[in-house]
Amino acid sequence: MKNTIIKSAMVSLFTLVTSLVVVSCSDDFTNLEPIGSVSSGNFWSSEQDAEEAANSLYVEMKSQNVFGRGFFWYMNASDDMITGRIKSYADNAKNFNLTGDEGAFNAMYVDNYKVIRRANAILANVPNMDISETVKNKVLGEAYFMRGFSAFWVAHTYGDDGENGGVPIITVDNMNNPAGSFSRPTSVTENYAQIAADLKMAADLLSLFTNLDAAEYGRAHKDAALAYLAKTYLYWAQYDNTKYADAVIYADAVTNSGSGRALLDTDNPSTDYRMLHSSVNEWGSEYLWSVNSSEEGGSILSGVMLENKGWGKYNGWGYFQPTAELYDEFEEADARRAVTVLKFGDEFQFFGETRRYQSENSLSGFQFNKYMYEFQFEDAIGSLVNSNGDNPTTDYNVPLLRYAEILLIKSEALIMQGKNGDAPLNLVRDRAGLSPITNATMADLKHERRVELAGEFANRHFDLVRWGDAQATYAKPLHGRIHADRSNPDSPYTVEEIWPARTFNPNVMHVWPIPNRSIESSGIPQNQNW
Repeated sequence: MKNTIIKSAMVSLFTLVTSLVVVSCSDDFTNLEPIGSVSSGNFWSSEQDAEEAANSLYVEMKSQNVFGRGFFWYMNASDDMITGRIKSYADNAKNFNLTGDEGAFNAMYVDNYKVIRRANAILANVPNMDISETVKNKVLGEAYFMRGFSAFWVAHTYGDDGENGGVPIITVDNMNNPAGSFSRPTSVTENYAQIAADLKMAADLLSLFTNLDAAEYGRAHKDAALAYLAKTYLYWAQYDNTKYADAVIYADAVTNSGSGRALLDTDNPSTDYRMLHSSVNEWGSEYLWSVNSSEEGGSILSGVMLENKGWGKYNGWGYFQPTAELYDEFEEADARRAVTVLKFGDEFQFFGETRRYQSENSLSGFQFNKYMYEFQFEDAIGSLVNSNGDNPTTDYNVPLLRYAEILLIKSEALIMQGKNGDAPLNLVRDRAGLSPITNATMADLKHERRVELAGEFANRHFDLVRWGDAQATYAKPLHGRIHADRSNPDSPYTVEEIWPARTFNPNVMHVWPIPNRSIESSGIPQNQNW
């Protein structure tokens, strides 16, 4: 059983912290009461108080509606996957037809602002506490990181540099302003500037991951802050191309941080990529930030992607199924393909049984294989897999940002500056068992991001948006392999359309609608034409 912050260690004073920081407010950040004055009389007096407040920062990380699977409803819009079961709200998102009232989409915006609110409470109170500088710096660093990290997700999901503008920036300076007084900045670049400032503070205050005790694994660290700085500048660069240079600087800062960041690469491509996506290597040199998970709780994405009802062995949910377009994107010799996607006839282990993949449920004829390592063992349930199939977590920490993506961020940023991005790109290709590319183009980079990061929170949909490729990509239908006998792994198939072409308006659908309940409580304007 993992020794992580999602376990009972964070429970003892969490109720108190949330009563001070959360329950005193509505579910939306815009209905704040003076947090400092509410809590100062009976809290913020000891190191334990500060550390318990820091624990509260991580609760939403494992929320089903945030990184359990929440943001994946938006990523499901991409050409890599389809909704595997009938879900009207998921279909509406894929077809860019949301209203802002869908329940499954209400939590991402709100819950990230909850984290921002908790971080602000720490940043307002901890500097004045009479506690050790070591604890103070650690807690403040965690608050800066989680505020910047949460704002990053809200900013690129809902904000732009056009008529909508950014999303409200909430800091210690304005967190106690009256409800309804917050506004949207004129550009999301203002959000990115604040996010970068927070992450730089975090990087200055936090320790390297390799300096953490095992009991602290899952908490913010310097490597993660530097990594999200690189990604923040990459996203910012779609509006200001001078930021590509900053993306390179912080990608290099990750490489040179002193924590030994590197790809898992023992020159055995199939084994390396398979073992990379497992609980065996989740704290290794490649994992920069993940959803801390176990057989008791965490991200449910592993079970969400599993065959619906798990061939009678486990309560898989059957969502987010790969398309033929994704499968065909892989080069024939690419070791990542078999690890990423199961096709009919592929052999795999499932609870101690050797099986050949077939599915009477898959709408595409494929299943994501990346998150299935823990399901292979005979005694996995209760030790590596949640015994409650209604909460199908595993011991694998679902990745949010890996070192491979940092290399691809550097490659993209170099190419976009007219420089040579071959070296970082080819490190990723070499691990996959592929030959190097000379004078890599953006087409090469786009291909590599797609196959390396498929089915991960790296966000293929937003890549297509920021590259300006979404409209043309979504104008094409999606396909699957439809087998004549879906109970037979050797059944012949035909390639058929499984999702029609869609109309994507890049002037509207480059952002998602802010939940209407947040619009109503805050008075900020909705993203236009949703």
